Order: sequence, then C-alpha cells, then structure tokens
Amino acid sequence: MLSSTRTTRRAAARTLQATAGVAAVALALTACGGSGEAPAEGSSEDDSPITLKVATFNDFGYTDEMLASYTEEHPNVTVEQVKAATSDDARTNLTTKLAAGGEGLADVEAIEVDWLPELAQYPDLFTDLADPELEGRWVDWKVQQATTPDGKLIGYGTDIGPEAICYRADLFEKAGLPTDREEVAELLGGEDATWEDYFAVGRDFVAESDAAWYDSSAGIFQGMISQLPAAFEDPESGEPTDLADNTDVKAIYDEITGSIDDDLSGGLEQWSEDWTAAFQADAFATMLCPSWMTGPIEGNSGGVEGWDVADVFPGGGGNWGGSFLTVPASGENTEAAKELAAWLTAPEQQTSAFEAAGTFPSQVEAQASEAVQTFTNPFFNDAPVGEIFSTRAQAIEGAPYKGAHYFAIRDEVTNALNRVDITKSQDAEESWAEAVEKASALG
Repeated sequence: MLSSTRTTRRAAARTLQATAGVAAVALALTACGGSGEAPAEGSSEDDSPITLKVATFNDFGYTDEMLASYTEEHPNVTVEQVKAATSDDARTNLTTKLAAGGEGLADVEAIEVDWLPELAQYPDLFTDLADPELEGRWVDWKVQQATTPDGKLIGYGTDIGPEAICYRADLFEKAGLPTDREEVAELLGGEDATWEDYFAVGRDFVAESDAAWYDSSAGIFQGMISQLPAAFEDPESGEPTDLADNTDVKAIYDEITGSIDDDLSGGLEQWSEDWTAAFQADAFATMLCPSWMTGPIEGNSGGVEGWDVADVFPGGGGNWGGSFLTVPASGENTEAAKELAAWLTAPEQQTSAFEAAGTFPSQVEAQASEAVQTFTNPFFNDAPVGEIFSTRAQAIEGAPYKGAHYFAIRDEVTNALNRVDITKSQDAEESWAEAVEKASALG
C-alpha cells in the first residue's frame, strides 16, 4: 500500500457507520498515522513521470482540456479523471477502499459535503491540506466544513450549491401562470418567499395542468431540512436528537406529505431512470435548483424547450450540496496530489468549471469575477445564471450543523418519504413511525 520511501505507520482499526444509497455499511477503517516521513516518490519534489488519478462523480466541470493544461504546466504529470455515475457510487467506492487500507483509491478523491462529518472522525486517513498561501481563497463556512475538530483541513472546496427555482415556462403558460422569471420570483413570494407560498402556487398549478408541480419529495426535503441550524443532532454533544421528539423535522415531513396528498409531487426518485425519462415527458414544472443541477437538467432535457431560472427560494437562502477534493494519506504521490487539488480549486479553474457544468464556485475571487457575474445559460432562456446564483449565494447565512449521524438519519426520513411518495407502501404516519424506529436503532 505504501511507497518503500515512506515510514510504515501504525494501523488503528475503527468502525464507521456509512450509508451508500439506502444500504448501511459498517466499515472498519484502518488509518495510517505518524510523522517525519520522507517525500513520496513522484511528489512535487521529484520530477519522475507520474500519473495522478482524480476520482469525481456527476460532473465537476473538469474537462479534458483543463486537465491537459495541467500537464502543460507540469510535464512530468499526467492527469486521469475517473468519473462515477452518481455520488452514491463514489461514496461506496471510497468507503470500501478506505476500509481495506486505502489501496486502489485515486490520488485525489472528490467527496460530497454530507459525507464529511463521518470522514472527519478519521483525519489520519487524509493528507492535511492546510496551506497558509491559500488562506482566504474560499468563503469561510466552506473551509469550516472541511476542518476537523483538531484543526486539520481534509478537503479543498470545489463548488457550493446556492439554490434557486428552475421551472418550465411553457407549462406555466399552459396553466395560466406568469412565465417571466422576475414575475415568477414574485409569484413565489419574492424576497419573503415561504414554503407555504411555494406549495400554494403548486396547488393552483396542478388544478390547471396534467403535470406535477415538483419532481421529488426527497428533493424538497433536502432543500427544507438544510435550512434548519441543526436538523438531527445536538451541536454541543454531537449526539443525535430523538427523532420522535424532533418537532422541526416532523413539521417539514408533514408539510411535504401534505403536498403529496395534494398531487403536487411527481413521485420520482432523483437520478433514477424514471426521473431521467420524466424530463422528456413534461412530467413536472419546477425543481429546487442548486447551481450544479442546471447541468443534469439540460443533459436530461435535450430537445425540450421552456426551462428557465427564477431568482427566488422559499425560506430565504439555501445550499444543497457542494463538494471537496481530498488526498488520501495512503497514496504514493500525496504531495503532487495536494498540488493538483490546489490547482483544480484555484479561482481560474473553478470559474471554468462553472462555465462548463454550472458548478458555482466556493472561491471568493471566482464568485466576484466578471466571467461568473456575466455568465448566461442559453438552454435556460439565456438566464443570467451567474448573477442569479451569486445573489442566491449571498442569501446563505452559513452552514448548518451536521454531525457523524446526519447522513444516516437523513436517509431514514428520506426513505420514509419515498414509501409514501414513490412505492406508496405506507401512509405518512406509518412511514414516519418506521423512520423513528430505524433512526433510534442507529445509536
């Protein structure tokens, strides 16, 4: 696993509860710790030819041209991107290989923000990326998310997910609703938009349309739950709160299941084949739309006209997702990988990634750049998405608390919604009771 030039480190077995999709996987993570190691072969201090693999998922906006330009600057380095189809696939690959000691991991591994609290429990598995020269590059709360309690930085921020509302103007018109993006923003409540406003307009829409108002109840839940300061755990102790007594989460659950009863939901599981096909079938009119979602919408909607983006979001600001680049400590070229990760998350590259895939940069300089501020998206009726998502980013007040139990508990509530909305195997109260029972069993 380790280069012969590196000091063999003491292995410490730990167990981490990780969730990939709907499957819970118990992992015995073996960490490599220690200090005083020699530079790894092929590091930035060694000009030997090396290949660095970057593992991503969905679309980070890292084009072949971008990666080739890194090789032009570093002739001894070839960069190879390994792209998983979904974040769940990437998570499964990462956690499984971490459990095996890290063998087979890419030199740079992308991770999604909701995985961080669990992974941060095992900082020795990752290279410390702290670098005084990079201080101030990112918005503060993005750095805080990737900083362990003992001050180790395990991830460089790529994108953030400021949320707006993406909508089908053509379906709005057929239902007698306004279609202009500024009018749609006001229709949904403008600066004072609430979830009650969003669902109320949805009821008006479905009364005049054969389409659903939104695609997925789980997607709506993601947007609503991220506005709670601490959804599932006590920030002081890190311990999970009793879901049975969690009135804030239950209120969100009730509001969403009520909208399902009112036929507002398309009953779709995001990223499924049915969801992908629904874009072509005029199946729903709106989506909660973090900036990175514009890429999948366009990709799934080839030949469909009418999509637009409204500068509005219920409940104020919202952030959905956002990722980081990590450097596994088990790699043989960690210094070179750290240098590549820093380059990929520089403002210039993140601006290019936004232009390529809609991934809104977490870098302060990139957000303020003319390239981002003036960027428009032809597919979304030439919407000024750079300006819109900049405004939406400014509405984000900070990152909510997410502890080591967040991912697993959130999935149990999501599964409960899916039983009501997709499989229709339980009613809302029965499904909530099952979620409470399964959440309590997580410990």
